Amino acid sequence: MAGRAGDWFRQAEADLAHARRALAAGDHEWSCFAAQQAAEKAAKAAHAALGQEAWGHVITELLDALRPHEPAIGEPLLDRARALDKLYIPTRYPNGLASGAPADFYTRPEAERAIGDAEAVLAICRRMLSRS
Repeated sequence: MAGRAGDWFRQAEADLAHARRALAAGDHEWSCFAAQQAAEKAAKAAHAALGQEAWGHVITELLDALRPHEPAIGEPLLDRARALDKLYIPTRYPNGLASGAPADFYTRPEAERAIGDAEAVLAICRRMLSRS
């Protein structure tokens, strides 16, 4: 496994575990953000496993750049990445929303979906790491 891919992936798994704990605690905005972070770090782990540097926070772009190396990264997974990308700012900052605080906006079903989307990204990236 190239470079720090394992470190990136372990942190992705830790972030996903945090998303689950936040969901259980009713902190849905933090659950959504932690799920986004898990997917982002998993994608960066896959890039590191290929010996590539990956920058930025847009999961869709990170995964799209991996498509030549992983045929399972198709439009369904990219759609899940797009949903996660929308959680990067407004889950944390009130000015990311028209009014109200993020804590008032996010729901359990949204957090559950974010966790499921992140799990799908981690599964693909885990498979990529297992081949390196």
